[in-house]
Amino acid sequence: MHELSRDDARRIAVRAQLLDAARPRDLFEVVRHLTALQAEPTNAIAPSADLVLWSRLGSSYDPAELRDALDEQALVEHQGFVRPIEDLALYRAEMAAWPGTGPLKDREVWRAEWVEANDACRRDVLELLRSDGPLPTSAIPDTCEVPWRSSGWNNDRNLQRLLALMVERGEVVTVGRQGREPLWDLAERVYPDDPVPDVEEARRIRDRRGLRALGLVRRSTAGEPARVEGVRGRWRVDPELLDTTLDGRTALLSPFDRLVFDRKRLLELFGFDYQLEMYKPAEKRRWGYYALPVLHGDRLVGKLDAAADRAEGALVVHALHEDVDLDDDARDAVLAEVADLARWLGLEDVWDQRGCLVRGRTALWS
Repeated sequence: MHELSRDDARRIAVRAQLLDAARPRDLFEVVRHLTALQAEPTNAIAPSADLVLWSRLGSSYDPAELRDALDEQALVEHQGFVRPIEDLALYRAEMAAWPGTGPLKDREVWRAEWVEANDACRRDVLELLRSDGPLPTSAIPDTCEVPWRSSGWNNDRNLQRLLALMVERGEVVTVGRQGREPLWDLAERVYPDDPVPDVEEARRIRDRRGLRALGLVRRSTAGEPARVEGVRGRWRVDPELLDTTLDGRTALLSPFDRLVFDRKRLLELFGFDYQLEMYKPAEKRRWGYYALPVLHGDRLVGKLDAAADRAEGALVVHALHEDVDLDDDARDAVLAEVADLARWLGLEDVWDQRGCLVRGRTALWS
C-alpha cells in the first residue's frame, strides 16, 4: 500500500495528463496517451478537443490536423469521444456482446426490447446508409414505431437514441460532422479488421491505459493500491509515476479536460470547486459561461472567464477568478497563456470586459 500526500497525488495526476513542462510532440502521441478527447463542439473559445490538444502541444498545434486525422479515419469519434482507430477493438468485444454480459440488468433488457420494437426503423437506417451514406442525422427519417420515453432531454428523441444504441451494437459509426450534426456511416466500412479480445481482457487493457492517462484512479484492475493523506478510500496508482518530480508549467484547460472532468476527484485531490455553467441561467453563474480552469504547477488556481469575439478579432476576458492569491510571477505566467491562446486562435488583441486592451497584469486583474 503506497502512502501518498496530496502533493504527491497532484504531481502524479498532472504528469500523467502530459501537463508538465516536457510537452509532447504530436497529436497522435497525445491522443494515444490520453486515450480519448471529448468531442464537445461548443465554440465559445474553441471546441474542447482542440483546447485539450493546444494545452498540451502549444500554439504549434493546428486544428486542421485533427480534422484531417478524422477525415482519414486515423482517429474516429466513438460514443462522443475521439479515439485512435486501433483502440476500437477494445470496444468491439462489448459491441458483440450487446446488450450486456452475464445476467442482464432491467435497463439492458428494456433497451434491447425497445430496439427490437423498432427493428424496421433500424433496418431502414442500415439500408439508407448502405446506399447513400455517410449522412447527417437530419437526412435520416425517423420511422420508429415505439417512442423513446424519458423524463429528461432524450424524451421522444427516437432516432438519436436508436443511432446511439446502434453504435453500441457495432452497426453504425460517426465519421465526421456537417456543421454541428454528426455524419453517420456503416461501421463495417470503417472498423479495421483487427483481432478483438474477449470482454474481460479488453476491460483489463482499457484499465491499464486509463490508469496511465490519469495516474491515480479510484476503481481499476491496473496499478498498485494507494492511500492519499486526508482522503477517504483507496486508490490505484501507476507505479511508474511514483517517486518522480514535476517540472510544472501554467496551462488553461478545457472544461471537459480529463484532469478536471471528474469533479469529485478534482475536489479531493486539488481542493478545486468547479462546475461547467453554460447550462445555467446567466444570473446563477459564479465563474462564467465557459470558464477555463487555470493550472499553475500542480495547483488549480482559478478560472478564466473568456470568449472569442471573432468579429472584432479579440479574446475578451470577462474575469479571472483567483482561488488562491497569486504572486506576480504566477500572474504573469497566466497572462502569457492568455496571450498565447489569443494568438493561437488568430485573434490580434486581448480585451477586458470593458473593451480595454490588456497589455499587462494589472489590467487583467483589476
